[in-house]
Amino acid sequence: MSILLTLATSSLARQVSSNGAEGITLLDLPGFARRTLQLRGLNIPASMLAGWSLEDLDRLRDRADKASCPCLVLVEDTGLRLGDPEPVCTEAAQRVRRLATAAHRLGCNAISLCFNAPDTDEAFDNVATELKGLMPYLERLELNVLISPHKGLTMAPERLTELIKRVGGFRIGSLPSFGHAAETGATIDTLRKLAPYAGAIHATVLGFDRKGGHKGYDLAECVKAIRSVGFLNTLAIDFIGEGDPQDNIEKARQQLEAALAAESA
Repeated sequence: MSILLTLATSSLARQVSSNGAEGITLLDLPGFARRTLQLRGLNIPASMLAGWSLEDLDRLRDRADKASCPCLVLVEDTGLRLGDPEPVCTEAAQRVRRLATAAHRLGCNAISLCFNAPDTDEAFDNVATELKGLMPYLERLELNVLISPHKGLTMAPERLTELIKRVGGFRIGSLPSFGHAAETGATIDTLRKLAPYAGAIHATVLGFDRKGGHKGYDLAECVKAIRSVGFLNTLAIDFIGEGDPQDNIEKARQQLEAALAAESA
C-alpha cells in the first residue's frame, strides 16, 4: 500500500469559476487534476461550493467518478463555533449536518472540521460534547470526521489529539498540514504527533526558490516524518503561495513523488 497524491482544490481557486471565464469550472476540475496534474483525488473546501444545489453536487460526483479522480474530503474552511453557548452551537451543529449531506452526495469518505474556540477547559468540554452528539448522524452516512488544526483550542497537537480521544470511536481523526506544523515551530515533531490519527494530510506548498527548494521547510523531510509513524493515507497538495499554481503544483508533485519513492526503497 502506498500514499496517493491528491489535490486540495483551493490551490486552483483563482482559476476556477462557475462559467469557466478564469480558465476552468469546478466540474472540469476532476479531469484536469487527473490528466494534467496527475493527481488522484480531490479535497474540496466548502466555500467553493457555496450556492450549489444537491443536483450540482451529483454532477460533480459523476464527473469525478468518470475521471477516476474522486471527491475524498469536504473541508469546512471556516471555524465552527461549536463550543459557544446556545443558540450559536446549535447553528454550528446544523452547519455540520448540511456539510455531511453535501459530502455524502459528493461521495466523500470524510468531512474536515475546524473550530473557532479558545483553548479553555470549558470550550474543550463543550466542543467534545457537541461533536459526540453529532457522530451517530455522521456514522449513518458512513463519513469520517477529520479535525483540522486551528488557532485556539486545537492549535497545539496535544490538545487536538486529546479532543480526538475524548470524542472516541474509529470514525474520528485529524487532518494535519505541513503549514500548520511549521507554524508550531516544531514541524517534524508536530507531524509525528498528528499523522497517526490522520485520515489525510495537506502538503502545504508555499512556493519554490530559484534552486528548486521549497520555501520554509523541506517537503522530503515532512514526508519522512509522516512515514516514520506509519501514515499511508492520502497526501493532498495544497498550494497557498504566489505565482502560477499549476507550475508550483507540478514541482511539488515531483518532489513529493521522489520523497515517497525514497521512503519506499
